[in-house]
Amino acid sequence: MFFLKRLRRTRLSRQEFPSPWRAIVERNVPFYRLLPPQDREELLRHTLILLAEKYFEGVGGVTVTDEIRVTVAALAAILLLHRQSDYYPFLSSIVIYPDEYVGERRHWDEAGVVTEGAELRVGESWEQGTVVLSWRDVLLDAKTPDDGFNVVFHEFAHQLDHEARITGDDGFLPAASAASPWQEIWEREFERLRRDDEAGRWTFLDPYGAESPAEFFAVAVESFFEMPAGLQEHHPELYGMLREFFRQDPAAWGKGS
Repeated sequence: MFFLKRLRRTRLSRQEFPSPWRAIVERNVPFYRLLPPQDREELLRHTLILLAEKYFEGVGGVTVTDEIRVTVAALAAILLLHRQSDYYPFLSSIVIYPDEYVGERRHWDEAGVVTEGAELRVGESWEQGTVVLSWRDVLLDAKTPDDGFNVVFHEFAHQLDHEARITGDDGFLPAASAASPWQEIWEREFERLRRDDEAGRWTFLDPYGAESPAEFFAVAVESFFEMPAGLQEHHPELYGMLREFFRQDPAAWGKGS
């Protein structure tokens, strides 16, 4: 089974990337222009595989077009560069809303009391195999690729979390190597954000990351790709952990490529 999947993916990655699709990537994925040529080609190969394996569904009046599919897949592919990947194995479908949508929120306070209610959302990731995105926000994030917010990066970071088991119910999980400072650094940085947020202090990272370890990881991934120089300055150890995990150095993008 694995052999057949690998063979199918190899064949897909060797297909020529359609020119109209490349134009979509160049228009809607500003990070593409910063990558060195070999990384651009790798990104396009990953995009072809994601487009073939993931099902896109439009709701709220959205008709799924090539622009939607290619834009989302190419952004998601950035998180796969240089890594051995099974292409978000727990993800089967991507649901696209035209704009913000109403979702149900559950919040547990420190006493264990659950509060439920409706809230506006721009995206979410389900462990059961679905990512939900607001198309308007996907495009808005593409127009401002250096503000630390990218709904595709955020929600697909949750999928990577499920796959790699980065966080659990009780916090960050240890790395495969017992000698790695991975868990220590993540827990220390998470607690730092929580303390600063509770004290009302300015934080480089989005305070939403203080919600939980899973949200902290997703927020950190957004900053890693969107504001790498700032993350490197304000959270150098965290930047180093993400550089190791993704095998990428976004702070160096566009330099000498």
